[in-house]
Amino acid sequence: MSTYLNGSIAWNVGDILDGDEASQDITVTGAALGDFVSEVSSSLDILDLTMTANVTAANTVTVVLNNNTGGTVDALTPTITVRVTTKSGLHLS
Repeated sequence: MSTYLNGSIAWNVGDILDGDEASQDITVTGAALGDFVSEVSSSLDILDLTMTANVTAANTVTVVLNNNTGGTVDALTPTITVRVTTKSGLHLS
C-alpha cells in the first residue's frame, strides 16, 4: 500500500523573464529525501511554462517554474498542489 502526502500553497509568482525560473518551497509534513513527487498541479493555466517538483529537504518540496516561451510571462497567483509518494510506501520488485 502506497503512502501519499499532500501539500499546497498560494504562490504569487509574478513576472518570469524568458530563460529564467521561479521556485517556491511547499511544506509537506513527512516528506523525506528520496521520496517521489508523483504529482504537481496548478489551479491556473501556467501559460506554457514548465513546472517540476522535487523533495529537497525533510518536509520540503521545491516547485520550479521555467520560462522558455520567448517572452516574459506573469503567472499570477495559482494554488500549487503536490503529492508525494513515500519510499516506505512503495513495493518495488
